[in-house]
Amino acid sequence: MQINNKFLPVSKQELKAQGIEQLDFILITGDAYVDHPSFGTAIISRILESEGFTVGIIAQPDWNNVEEFRRLGKPKHAFLINSGNIDSMVNHYTASKKKRSDDLYSPGGEGGHRPDRAVIVYCNKAREAYKDVPIIIGGIEASLRRFAHYDYWDNKVRRSILLDSKADLLIYGMGEKTIVQIANLLKYGMNVSKITDVRGTVYSVKDLDSLKNFVEVPSFEEVSKDKDAYAESYKLEYYEQDAIRGKTLVQKHGDRYVVQTPPQFPLTQEEMDMVYNLPYARTYHPMYEAKGGIPAIKEVSFSVTSHRGCYGGCSFCALTFHQGRTIQNRSQSSILDEIKLMTTLDDFKGYIHDIGGPTANFRHKACKIQETAGVCKNKQCLSPKPCKNLIVDHKEYLSLLRQAREIPGVKKVFIRSGIRYDYLTYDKNPQFLEELCKHHISGQLKVAPEHVSDKVLKQMGKPTREVYDRFTKKYFEANKKLKKNQFLVPYLMSSHPGSDLHAAIELAQYIKSMGYTPEQVQDFYPTPGSLSTTMYYTGINPLTGEKVYVPKEQKEKNMQRALMQFSIPENYKLVKEALIKAGREDLIGRGKDCLIPENPPRLKNRGNSKFSGKTSSNHNKKKH
Repeated sequence: MQINNKFLPVSKQELKAQGIEQLDFILITGDAYVDHPSFGTAIISRILESEGFTVGIIAQPDWNNVEEFRRLGKPKHAFLINSGNIDSMVNHYTASKKKRSDDLYSPGGEGGHRPDRAVIVYCNKAREAYKDVPIIIGGIEASLRRFAHYDYWDNKVRRSILLDSKADLLIYGMGEKTIVQIANLLKYGMNVSKITDVRGTVYSVKDLDSLKNFVEVPSFEEVSKDKDAYAESYKLEYYEQDAIRGKTLVQKHGDRYVVQTPPQFPLTQEEMDMVYNLPYARTYHPMYEAKGGIPAIKEVSFSVTSHRGCYGGCSFCALTFHQGRTIQNRSQSSILDEIKLMTTLDDFKGYIHDIGGPTANFRHKACKIQETAGVCKNKQCLSPKPCKNLIVDHKEYLSLLRQAREIPGVKKVFIRSGIRYDYLTYDKNPQFLEELCKHHISGQLKVAPEHVSDKVLKQMGKPTREVYDRFTKKYFEANKKLKKNQFLVPYLMSSHPGSDLHAAIELAQYIKSMGYTPEQVQDFYPTPGSLSTTMYYTGINPLTGEKVYVPKEQKEKNMQRALMQFSIPENYKLVKEALIKAGREDLIGRGKDCLIPENPPRLKNRGNSKFSGKTSSNHNKKKH
């Protein structure tokens, strides 16, 4: 494993210096150029380079100037376009649709360096720059908008982004295998319009004469008018997101059909090792130094991706539609080599911030059946109860952590990508929990129960409150045994589908029992591709067919959020109104169970109080 001091070219001067006359591919991205394996742009470009292709990067071009898209000349094979590591609309707007002022993926954290709906805008400009160059889109924005989808910001159903962008081909999911297969087909002269049998892609056609054994979902016209049809469409799409048993999916849009080939096969351990062993520079391009660099690199510089995929089944997470439910892991030797490399870097202080993935303690497939039959079509591994075939075993992950903390120069190894507490609770061997408390947290452990009302947890795809209570008991017992005074910090979410005022009050009562006010309030954010977003739009759980209560009025959402921070004086009026509306005046007064007093507290200048009523969103946060 090595560090490459040579970035991929971003200018004609760098092309000349590297002796490249014409690039094979030009990758256009909404993020600043960071050559680190936590950034999709870096992985895809380095994979292509390892296959012998030349790749240039146009990062955050001025979308009002077509010359920006001609900066590196005309690519020989194709433009590759993504919005960056985050959907551009989520990057720009809060859950309450307010414009964000910052952007951690931009120079100095400044906002305004990418457009709304970046994939569509970039495609239009790339087409204007070179009309005959194929355009292939990918990344999170393209992947999760590949079918007709509800768009929270427009509050309507939008067409597949493949059609709205007028791209030639869409790559969904994690695209390493897919992009190499496509690149080689283009290299040998195949027209992009003929690339219709590569797994992990979406294309459009005028008829279905050449297709066999496919599933047709309700059309764009149907799902944009009928919420039952939308729910049915999502269910059918959800059921086919597995490489082993998934079928081709088709959705009609006007006089064309959008066709999704089955998901790409997961990477083997050897392939995963190869991806993370590529010669990344592991930092941002020097052109950003004058503005202080790119803030997003700080959190991942000394973090290690140990695996991909998640079988946790959280409804508000779109991983099923992007990385999938099948775990793909790296070998221990590959991970340990990366940590050893980190210890040689000038700014390494001895701390590994994370060894994990979407869920840190999912290091292997959920069961043996998945290896040959794929993931179950209509069952979850953990919800509502753990499957009898689930393999609950932390031994291999524990072995990895032990070796990591013994590497010379490593002072401490943290686990920050999150522990799935229910999975840990089901492990009858207490060793992992004990070593987690002893070695891998510092004062507090963040976990994500998300709520305490079982009716809400059911819609979230989360375990019942009883499971969380069991975990907290085990956690504090383990710390007592170690003579450590460490805390639990729960992530909690307001206004998720299924949560009415009564559920929000139940959550507020639980928060009171914790004895402190959450520093951040997490509002549910309807983002493309998630089961929860479908429930938000349709009022239906598409997998069960049941009707679901959805808090949509801003006033009620404000009340639910305020209830989670009921002790903040500024929230008094909203909390009292919510309690009266729900018929819970018994919680107003001086009783030990009351949330607020009868009379409003005197407001003070709160200054920089740590309980300042911040809000956060659920998109692209690792929730477990």
